[in-house]
Amino acid sequence: MRRSAALLLLLLRSLLLTLLLSGHSPGGRCSAECSCGRSHFSCSVSSLGECTCIPEQWRCDGDNDCGDHSDEDGCMLPTCSPLDFHCDNGKCVRRSWVCDGDNDCEDDSDEQDCPPRECEEDEFQCQNGYCIRSLWHCDGDNDCGDNSDEQCDMRKCSDKEFRCSDGSCIAEHWYCDGDADCKDSSDEDNCPSDVLVATCSVEEFQCSYGRCILDIYHCDGDDDCGDWSDESDCASHQPCRSLEFMCSSGMCINAGWRCDGEFDCDDQSDESNCTSSMCTVDQFRCATGRCVRLSWRCDGEDDCSDHSDEDGCEKTGGPPAATPCASDQFQCGNGRCIGQRKVCNQVDDCGDASDEQPHQDCPGRRSPEGSCDHQNGGCSQKCQLVRALVQCSCHTGYRLLEDTRTCQDVDECAEEGYCSQGCTNSQGGFRCWCVQGYELRPDRRSCKALGPEPVLLFANRIDIRQVLPHRSEYTLLLNNLENAIALDFHHQEELVFWSDVTLDRIMKANLNGSNVEEVVSTGLESPGGLAIDWIHDKLFWTDSGTSRIEVSNLDGSHRKVLLWQDMEKPRAIALHPMEGKIYWTDWGNTPRIEFSDMDGSGRRVIADTALYWPNGLTIDYASQRLYWVDAKHHVIERSQLDGSDRRAVISHGLPHPFAITVFEDSLYWTDWHTKSINSANKFTGKNQEVVRSKLHFPMDIHTLHPQRQPAGGRNRCGSNNGGCSHLCLPSNTSFSCACPTGFRKLDQHRCADGLDKFLLFARRTDIRRISLDTAERADHVVPLAHVRNAVALDWDASQGEGGAEGGYIYWTDVTTDAISRALWDGSRQEVVVDTSLESPAGLAIDWVTNKIYWTDAGTDRIEVSNTDGSMRTVLVWENLDRPRDIVVDPVGGFMYWTDWGASPKIERAGMDALDRRVIVSSNLTWPNGLAVDYETQRLYWADAGVKTIEFGNFDGSGRQVLIGSQLPHPFGLTVHQDRLYWTDWQSKSIQSADKLTGLDRHTLAQNLENLMDIHMFHRLRQTVSNPCSVNNGGCSHLCLLAPPPRGSSCACPTGINLQPDRKTCSPGMSRFLIFARRTDIRMVSLDIPYFADVVLAVNTSMKNTIAIGVDPREGKVYWSDSTLKRISRADFSGEEQEDIITTGLVTTDGLAVDAEGQKIFWTDTGTNRIEVANLDGSMRKVLVWRNLDSPRAIALYHQMGYLYWTDWGEQAKLERSAMDGSGRVVLIRDNLGWPNGLAIDTAGAQLLWADAHTERIEVSDLDGQQRRTLVAPVQHPYGLTLLGPHIYWTDWQSRSVHRADKTSGSEGITVRANLPGLMDIQAVDRERPLGPDRCGPTNGGCSHLCLPRPDGTSCACPTGVLLKADGFSCEQRPESYLLFSNRVSLRRISLDTDDRTDVHLDVPQLHNVISLDYDSVDGKVYYTDVTLDVIRRANLDGSGMETVVSQGLKTTDGLAVDWVSRNMYWTDTGRNTIEVARLDGSCRKVLVNNSLDEPRAIAVFPSKGFLFWTDWGNIAKIERSHLDGSERKVLINTDLGWPNGLTLDYDTRRIFWVDAHLDRIESSDLNGKLRQILVSPVSHPFALTQSDRWIYWTDWQTKSIQRVDKHTGRSKETVLANVEGLMDIIVVSPNRQTGTNLCAVNNGGCTHLCFSRTSSLVCSCPDQPDGRPCSTISGYMPTVPSSSSSSSSGSSSGSSSPSVPTEPPHRPSSVK
Repeated sequence: MRRSAALLLLLLRSLLLTLLLSGHSPGGRCSAECSCGRSHFSCSVSSLGECTCIPEQWRCDGDNDCGDHSDEDGCMLPTCSPLDFHCDNGKCVRRSWVCDGDNDCEDDSDEQDCPPRECEEDEFQCQNGYCIRSLWHCDGDNDCGDNSDEQCDMRKCSDKEFRCSDGSCIAEHWYCDGDADCKDSSDEDNCPSDVLVATCSVEEFQCSYGRCILDIYHCDGDDDCGDWSDESDCASHQPCRSLEFMCSSGMCINAGWRCDGEFDCDDQSDESNCTSSMCTVDQFRCATGRCVRLSWRCDGEDDCSDHSDEDGCEKTGGPPAATPCASDQFQCGNGRCIGQRKVCNQVDDCGDASDEQPHQDCPGRRSPEGSCDHQNGGCSQKCQLVRALVQCSCHTGYRLLEDTRTCQDVDECAEEGYCSQGCTNSQGGFRCWCVQGYELRPDRRSCKALGPEPVLLFANRIDIRQVLPHRSEYTLLLNNLENAIALDFHHQEELVFWSDVTLDRIMKANLNGSNVEEVVSTGLESPGGLAIDWIHDKLFWTDSGTSRIEVSNLDGSHRKVLLWQDMEKPRAIALHPMEGKIYWTDWGNTPRIEFSDMDGSGRRVIADTALYWPNGLTIDYASQRLYWVDAKHHVIERSQLDGSDRRAVISHGLPHPFAITVFEDSLYWTDWHTKSINSANKFTGKNQEVVRSKLHFPMDIHTLHPQRQPAGGRNRCGSNNGGCSHLCLPSNTSFSCACPTGFRKLDQHRCADGLDKFLLFARRTDIRRISLDTAERADHVVPLAHVRNAVALDWDASQGEGGAEGGYIYWTDVTTDAISRALWDGSRQEVVVDTSLESPAGLAIDWVTNKIYWTDAGTDRIEVSNTDGSMRTVLVWENLDRPRDIVVDPVGGFMYWTDWGASPKIERAGMDALDRRVIVSSNLTWPNGLAVDYETQRLYWADAGVKTIEFGNFDGSGRQVLIGSQLPHPFGLTVHQDRLYWTDWQSKSIQSADKLTGLDRHTLAQNLENLMDIHMFHRLRQTVSNPCSVNNGGCSHLCLLAPPPRGSSCACPTGINLQPDRKTCSPGMSRFLIFARRTDIRMVSLDIPYFADVVLAVNTSMKNTIAIGVDPREGKVYWSDSTLKRISRADFSGEEQEDIITTGLVTTDGLAVDAEGQKIFWTDTGTNRIEVANLDGSMRKVLVWRNLDSPRAIALYHQMGYLYWTDWGEQAKLERSAMDGSGRVVLIRDNLGWPNGLAIDTAGAQLLWADAHTERIEVSDLDGQQRRTLVAPVQHPYGLTLLGPHIYWTDWQSRSVHRADKTSGSEGITVRANLPGLMDIQAVDRERPLGPDRCGPTNGGCSHLCLPRPDGTSCACPTGVLLKADGFSCEQRPESYLLFSNRVSLRRISLDTDDRTDVHLDVPQLHNVISLDYDSVDGKVYYTDVTLDVIRRANLDGSGMETVVSQGLKTTDGLAVDWVSRNMYWTDTGRNTIEVARLDGSCRKVLVNNSLDEPRAIAVFPSKGFLFWTDWGNIAKIERSHLDGSERKVLINTDLGWPNGLTLDYDTRRIFWVDAHLDRIESSDLNGKLRQILVSPVSHPFALTQSDRWIYWTDWQTKSIQRVDKHTGRSKETVLANVEGLMDIIVVSPNRQTGTNLCAVNNGGCTHLCFSRTSSLVCSCPDQPDGRPCSTISGYMPTVPSSSSSSSSGSSSGSSSPSVPTEPPHRPSSVK
């Protein structure tokens, strides 16, 4: 039997023994040896230099009298039994234990001279002879015991990692980030001193240590920074709960911790201004001022940390404690130590007789015949004679009982920690064992987990990190988090879950950091604990804000409040799925640790004493122990799972432990104060180490390892979810089916699919429900998105899908100014109304006719619409002053509303707004909630000012106060059956009372901030017959209920009048304003007596709508969007939306529609152009392009043939031209700043404009004369229009639409206010007749555009196209033009006209076009797209796009068309090849594939038979070969950098190229000679082409197309500017592709590919046979497929002479 008994060698005081035994006087210490008297033995000198003397007869008596065995050294040892081994120190151990790898003798003598054990193949040989698993080699654990298994090479860091000085690797972006991430801080050494400090944006708050958080989290009561700096210096904090103290920082702590001598607030404010009497009656005050429990006084433990709780305590008997003796010694009463065998030997060895009778229960003196030979001396095991007396002793593993004869087995298993996990005791021995998933280490006592190396996973607030506990590996898992607190993982699913207390979300991601998703996003306030049930796949969490523990599936579905009663501040949570148990801590006013079954049953407190701030909690599944940390008590404790056998593991050196985890024999915990991760032995608390320090804010921690989630547990729910319809939750021995919060259980397994009755209430940032179908009464957040400030609510159970389980809820949001709805479960959420709302504070649903009624305290209106938001109209707009709540009574046909204004009142009107009257007007202050009770025929209301709930009859009579006390601030009110329910802002509660008496008050929910409206959702609303149910009451649009006798009334959408029949609405608005507001277009009817804007319901998104134009004849509105860069149109109802101009626009600030001529004109300040097109966008033409500098507003006078525009440039001006752009003249150039709006008063023959800089609206005649100021000052006018006697304008600064008299400028009023983003405006009168089209029915005889002029009309052609000599018809397209690409478009610039305007070709599906060429024969453009890896072609007008090569391409940077031989060539930089194919993509062949290193541009000279290309590789060069790839030759390979573009001048027979590295354009002859620089420097040229005397090129840096004279390099011009992504450019011209060669006729007689040389041709075959017989002989057509139809790449394969019958097979390449 083995037992490692540590000998505590503590010496006797030498002076005492010396005086007793030798008579020596006290003196100095002995130097080398002690001098004892005669007949005494001198023990060895102690480490302190002290001497000990013992009687000589005690020498070699087998007793440790010296305490250091020096009296027994060198003695003849006692004899061990034949079954035992004699250790060098005299100890006897079992012989079977010799050479077993264990130090059983305690001096290692049983393990000396042992033959080395042979290790197995899968084992590692330690240097000490142990064998361990090979897998344990270099795993960070010292498994050998001598660390020889961890002498490993350092891991290499990846490219994205930084190597610390200690060899560990960290994420590269942690280098010099201000945080010490290396253990040795080497990642912050030698960092530049000018590292920019992060600055926060205007929407962010900067924490004290520099981190940025959203500003909305500042002063919200949550510690979002982590150091409470976002909650300091706040004017108002959310108050703490009762029995809590608020720190100055805003943090809430237990009120009992105030002035207890310990700093619990982060700012230490809990210990300021304290008196000495702050401890409670059940506390003891330490000398330091700290308060501890009174029961801890005189308990033998230093709880005060200064021993003051143990001072003055009565001693528990006995003399003062002396230095303890060794384990095999006896301590005398006088403190001396003697050998154990000298007790009861009838000799006073102690000197005070305390080793003999009567002090010891000594047996009687042995009989003289007593001998070990007679019945072993009566000893059960060992017997020896000492001074003729029998003395019994025991074998190792046994102990001697008090009878001094009998030996009893020592139970090693009773000593906790003797074995790591399992321990089995046996007689004289024991055996350690490990649970499944673990294996015994070589020490045979500790267990090692099988599987991968353990990883510590911890939350660090702003990120989640991983650290290997046994080495310095440290990696980032997730970053850019807000405030990650709690976390857990699911090892099998490879998921990590965490809670964020700033976002109030629970998130998940893959364990590799990918696929971040929200799991729970609503109803969380402070989710501080999180735990995963990996067996039943459930997520559990605690929330100290809502005081709940909840559970859901791993995806957040079927969420249920599990525990909520008697819960204060639940924090840490741990699961034991194998046992079906859940454990949690609660650090409320009564701190405790509890557990229950995982279905919430069997709840029990397991610890509630000596607890203060129990933070972390973990379960050791192997040893079935519970561990927790207490941050206030500074302790780590453990207990059995039932709370028994509780003991402290570590009670010192724990400033603020937060979270804890366990693995194997170690504990790991995070500490807020030291910002570190620490470890210690889980049994003893010893071997404390710092795993990681200098962390940001270490929070929760877990050991990521499969053994922390053992796979052996039984899934109690089985494979069918236990037969449960929703949640299956394990319990102690079985499981129970559970329903999501609020859902009633139909039977043992099934839950209801819906809710029948629940309280619905708003809480600003969420909407919640409390089900009345179940008894739990827990509030549940309806999962809705983007709820910012919900105020008013209502519902309709009859709407929506789901039959009996359907029903919509509706709410208003006064921050987003919207009305939304969703099904009661949060699905199918949609915005119903989101325009022209300013403060929608009241909402009511007419469930009979499906209408929404709402009040708007901002616009002072009451409106109505269908429940989907359609057919909206204004009901009440006069004499309203901050209307608040509204209710409707479809049964009686009335609506009621409260008004909060200067004269508070309650009003009533029919639901059609007729018969309006005030019913209550006295003794009101803030009339909030309204409720209708049909049963009692009463109207209830709550008044927060007078703090009452009152009621009266429907006409206001019979008014009475129902509740007049304890109503701090009632807000929402509803009635259902016999109960009244209301919300209260101040008490933060929902309460109810009897509706008749006001008595029997109950609080349904409390501690709920920001409570707003409340309603009872139920499915028992009475059915009401109504006149609107039949044929919509005969109404064309809205049918509104009304009180008898009317019953109903018809109404029209806002802005539309009801016709005389009072049933039918007009087709639309006749006279109206229409204006742009960047993200929408709105209309204000001038047909009705009030101004209300209506959004044009266009089915498209708008980003930055600026200019507006109207065609009243066709009923269409046109608008420009400068962000989307397009011009669109739709009809006045928003239907038939289409984009008419989608290319070539930059900033279209002005737009005008010529309704008579059916044209659209626009200005573009980005391109500085004025253009015109047909109303469908066709026949687009640039009218004015010279001398424009930011043209803005534009106006037309069709009958006069004039075009007017303003120019915002350096010299602001107002100009005019004919509508064809001719006859241009500046009308006004003086005293203009920012001339924005422009309008023509045809009736008054005057011109009006608005200037935002001079802040005036001015007027002149149509020639710019008789100028005068009409309105001044105006703040920032933008759009301007006129109709009838009035002008209207938009103003940026006032955010309003204004009106004034057009003649005098007086009578100014605001039409609509509170409209940010106002832009252009137009006035429309559809009843005013238009003038005739001056071009007439024949379009003026023009083939394309007919444009009016003052003296007639003129014909015009689309941009770049010439008008023929007849003056009426146009050419089909330009004859010569530039064709270029900018990755996502193909464009042309005509060289026939001088406007140099780029026109987009309508080619679809362009992604990344790089290279271009064209074929003049078929009129096609060819291009490469490197995103799609294809070569395509299209007609030159953009039509007929087709793919010709779609396989085997990587990066086709160059493309050239041989228009004679009908072949195309391309370079592939990715594959380093040059290939050729027929123009349709057939007969594909690799021409060159060796000695190429990034080939780029390529060009052909068909009449000469030459192929040219550039190479960008390490040695840049320009090469040439024949068109078949033969006779390859390097032309230029010196003084080249990045030869990008390449073009040929067929006239001068020169090569031109651009060099983007040397920034120049050069040329040479066709042999590379006569080289000369044409232009230098150029910024970053990419491609070039040649036409006539010009060289044109694209430039990446200047984003332009430029040209110079090809002979001189002079006359440099910018052809086109401000074009992103410019790539290739070519010239399409009849003069460009000329000449011929031998392949021109009948493909040169070749079956497949024909290549022309200087004076011959070559026939060749494709690399892949196409099924047709191929011949390499011109004119020869083989009948059978050639066996060698494919030749070697890089060589020509063909014949230039018919006399050669065939080509030898496999001929070597001729290109070297």
